[in-house]
Amino acid sequence: MSSSPITPEIIAEHGLRPEEYQQILSILGREPSFTELGIFSVMWSEHCSYKNSKPLLKTLPTTGPHVLQGPGENAGVVALDDELAVCFKMESHNHPSAVEPYQGAATGVGGILRDIFTMGARPVALVDCLFFGEPDSRETERIARGVVHGIADYGNCVGVPTVAGQVSFFPCYERNPLVNAMAVGVMRREELTLAKARNAGSVVVYYGNATGRDGVHGATFASVELTEDTMEQRSAVQVGDPFMGKKILEATLELIKSGAVEAIQDMGAAGLTCSGCEIAGRGRLGMELNLDLVPQRAKNMSPYEMMLSESQERMLAVIPPGSIEKAMDVLAKWEVNPAVVGHVTEDGLLTVWHQKMIVAKVPALKISEESPVYLREAREPKRPEQAYQPGASAGTIDVKASLLALLRHPNIASKLWIHQQYDSQVQTNTVLGPGAGAAVLRVDGSKKLLGISTGVDPLKMACDPFMGAQMAVAEAALNLLCVGCKPLGLTDNLNFGNPEKPEQFWALKRAVEGISAMSRALEIPVTGGNVSLYNESPTGPIWPTPTIGMVGAADGVEHVITPGFKDSGDVIYVLGELPSSLAGSLLAYQRDGDVPAPLDAEMSATFTERMVRLQKLLFKLIDGRILKSAQDVSEGGLAVALAECAIFSTNGVGCDVSDFDEEKSFWFGEPGALVVVSIAEADQEKMRDLLDDFEELDFVEVGEVIGEARMVLPGGESVGIDELRKERGTVPAFVR
Repeated sequence: MSSSPITPEIIAEHGLRPEEYQQILSILGREPSFTELGIFSVMWSEHCSYKNSKPLLKTLPTTGPHVLQGPGENAGVVALDDELAVCFKMESHNHPSAVEPYQGAATGVGGILRDIFTMGARPVALVDCLFFGEPDSRETERIARGVVHGIADYGNCVGVPTVAGQVSFFPCYERNPLVNAMAVGVMRREELTLAKARNAGSVVVYYGNATGRDGVHGATFASVELTEDTMEQRSAVQVGDPFMGKKILEATLELIKSGAVEAIQDMGAAGLTCSGCEIAGRGRLGMELNLDLVPQRAKNMSPYEMMLSESQERMLAVIPPGSIEKAMDVLAKWEVNPAVVGHVTEDGLLTVWHQKMIVAKVPALKISEESPVYLREAREPKRPEQAYQPGASAGTIDVKASLLALLRHPNIASKLWIHQQYDSQVQTNTVLGPGAGAAVLRVDGSKKLLGISTGVDPLKMACDPFMGAQMAVAEAALNLLCVGCKPLGLTDNLNFGNPEKPEQFWALKRAVEGISAMSRALEIPVTGGNVSLYNESPTGPIWPTPTIGMVGAADGVEHVITPGFKDSGDVIYVLGELPSSLAGSLLAYQRDGDVPAPLDAEMSATFTERMVRLQKLLFKLIDGRILKSAQDVSEGGLAVALAECAIFSTNGVGCDVSDFDEEKSFWFGEPGALVVVSIAEADQEKMRDLLDDFEELDFVEVGEVIGEARMVLPGGESVGIDELRKERGTVPAFVR
């Protein structure tokens, strides 16, 4: 194996530390070849190895009665019923979307879809969580337009509905947008397929697009801060092909159904290197690859380029020798250009041949499962004094003016300008789509309905990473519960700054602790996810943003709760933890323009326990089919939640809460574990009987649904529902 001298400069260019290079020397017992250096660099990048987050991730609860597959595979899987399962995962494509918004977002969608159908599940839904800079910025216009079009074009072309998501605008995302894509699929339990080789001698088959130079070192690029230099690395951004994506989707599912496949994985981050190492390493086996047999679309590609290319829509399958003819027939049918490129070995080594020479020979397990691991220094940053004591400055708030201003805020205003670009009805199973608190889909072959939600409030995270992360999990759960679905499992996408900076690692550590505490308390296991670190640009780090994706199930269509008030005379209750402060609220941020921190200490101390009790109460209300509407109280507080219940109504009704004249913080505070519900007047006795068992929760009757299209506010002032809809319909200037 020929080798050129590896200089300290070359090592640094590959994102490797001197001590990591010494570890490579120890593993190999010699100097690596240039191809081997590239293999180690991508597999030991933060994007592939999670070397700065592994110790934290191990603290998350990952098992439960519904969990069929937890972390460590392409996606998590939970049982939907006795025969069907739900496969789901969320991943980021942040850095590529900053450089090339359209392709960055499109290939993010393609990659997360492959993670789902690689497991044997047919994708039934896409969800996107997007975080941009200020909406009046030209940079935001460039990025947002490209990202939305990229998501729409790929999802629409491949025939998977985009059914939910969220969009937030804050200055910290100006140069470093976050594009988090979640995909959800449904499978029969017995068709669950893993990326784990089982038998030496099995054949390795490549199929999909040919390999090009696009995306070389994409994983390394995703593991560094965005600077003026890295922003120019457009060659690290992949190019999507949704039409080939559709073909490999169908080919993969048919291949799995045929029983001809032993293991399968997509060539996503780190391309052929990652898929080969992980399939072999998980099975404690090895793999030989012959790069001369790999389909190529560029001339004179080096082994280094072929092993590190992240050209999109490529798959690697392991086929038992006796099934190769059947597998090739399936792949030929779908015209996905199959090629036999190697075989599984017993020696535990990834051996790469090129032009009859071995160009790499490295231990697959040590690369894929035994990367360096760091537990960084965590140091809490200096925090300002509590900015908003309970009730402070609330008396100066004009309820009507504040409500209308909040409805216009880009984080609360309707995202119809985005939703209209997505096909949310393809596959014809969408019951509740974009705009509802959570999506609900019918599932072919099951009486149960599938719920999908997300949750994170960057503002709360900026105030307190631990509490903010708890609230993100709680919000995703409440979104499901408010449409009649009970949570089954969650996936997380941890977007943070540079973990080598103690203040940034502290935020990551506290957020993981918060997710762990709340998911454990609610008994909602974490089945997988993604970590995206080094989200910093020349203007500074993003706010900590641990996006939560969650799936749940409704027992039948009769349990689904549609948004909006229903009938005049229905009674409106608020259930959960009543706000006593404006700390961390969007109104406080909108009024003063800075981040109040920390959050209310008394509220934080009881939050988990109150959320557990609120979930149990909502379980009973759902089972008893008492709720006519339900809306979680999040950004904008109770006033916005009530307004949205009126806006979403299709019956021409409104609400009257004029008799409940509380402190202004009651209407605009955001405590996190709070919902507003409406019930029929005839069900009040049932409701009170249930509430007797939940005395620790706050519950108040705040008003009633009225037969007029207006919202009567505290003090008697009213505003028409049409005016509320108009204000909430405000779109960013660049859309107009």
